[in-house]
Amino acid sequence: MAFKNIRANMLRSVLTLLIIAFGIMALVGILTSIDAIAYSLSDNLSNLGANSFSIERKWGEVRSTRRGKQEKRAEAVSYKQAMEFKERFTFPAKVAVGCYGTGNATVKFGDKKTNPNVTFNGADENFMDVKGVEIALGRNFSKIEVENGTPVAVIGSDIVKSLFDGKNEKALDQIIMVNAHRYRVVGIMATKGSSMNESSDRKVYAPLVNVKARFGSGDDKDYFLMVAVLEPTSMDAAQSEATGLFRQIRGLRPGQEDDFKLFASDSIVAILKENTVTLRLAAVAIGLMTLLGAAIGLMNIMLVSVTERTREIGITKALGATRRSIMLQFLTEAITICQIGGLVGIFLGILMGNIMTLILGGAFLIPWAWMLLGFTLCMIVGVVSGFYPAMKASRLDPIESLRYE
Repeated sequence: MAFKNIRANMLRSVLTLLIIAFGIMALVGILTSIDAIAYSLSDNLSNLGANSFSIERKWGEVRSTRRGKQEKRAEAVSYKQAMEFKERFTFPAKVAVGCYGTGNATVKFGDKKTNPNVTFNGADENFMDVKGVEIALGRNFSKIEVENGTPVAVIGSDIVKSLFDGKNEKALDQIIMVNAHRYRVVGIMATKGSSMNESSDRKVYAPLVNVKARFGSGDDKDYFLMVAVLEPTSMDAAQSEATGLFRQIRGLRPGQEDDFKLFASDSIVAILKENTVTLRLAAVAIGLMTLLGAAIGLMNIMLVSVTERTREIGITKALGATRRSIMLQFLTEAITICQIGGLVGIFLGILMGNIMTLILGGAFLIPWAWMLLGFTLCMIVGVVSGFYPAMKASRLDPIESLRYE
């Protein structure tokens, strides 16, 4: 009887369930987008691996003193300091050294060239392994190539698409021009994608000494260190030893504040996940407000339905229907409308959330937890909205109901 009444008032039922559907769509869509983007960022931030950390100078550490003067910003990590750390760090770990060359390089091959937005960086023989860069074809730099500054390069997949029609085999061992300098391609990086407006596939790496020679080695030239610990359980010990050693190399006195920072990929991911909690709570609040409006609308529709079907309720009771059966009938109608609306809303929410995620460079995600939340909320809304109208219908006097016109 409940399903029959829903079909009999199809237009009203569809409009009601659409209100529910849009509320669930807003809730599931926003939460799906947040989760998918967070997972994508976590994956990109975890390039170093869970057992790795980097060492860089402190940025923006400028504060006013009592005399109104400003403290000097932390000095750049020099090539000498970076290499000394690499040689002296005896902890069971692999140390890599890298440097930033330029972010607006142009790569040419024959009559083809890329836009001037290619990132050109320097790396040593350990950099690819520690950074988590996968070589799709070819090889990494050798130690001799790094020490001699040999003009060889490892390029990203976007550059292969622009210059070699996306064929890795065609790019390998070719001579390319990075700005005005010749490099032989010895490796092609696997496709990685992009995050935070930075593409990992639009990069070129050359041996550290080569990039150092091209872009100078002045006091402002900054190098960074990355350390991959062999045993993840010894991460804290490795960071403590690295801090002590680098303080010596930087010439810091006892009690003097560190002028460098250690960045562990797992801690960055933890901070990211912690910050997304607030976004999720805000999304849930928005969805609940929309569902509150939908619940009020559903209750109003059910009350109207009770009024319209007063004579029908009287006939049903006269034939022997109990208060319980009348109440269950109206509750079933409310819950059914809510659940159908919930199914539509969940489908639309997953669709819209993943569309936004793909536009922003994330990966497709099926949010099982938010689907369960959507079903649960729809059940609660159906029970809450349908309870009072159902109770009102069950308490109608059959004699008075039969007289109702």
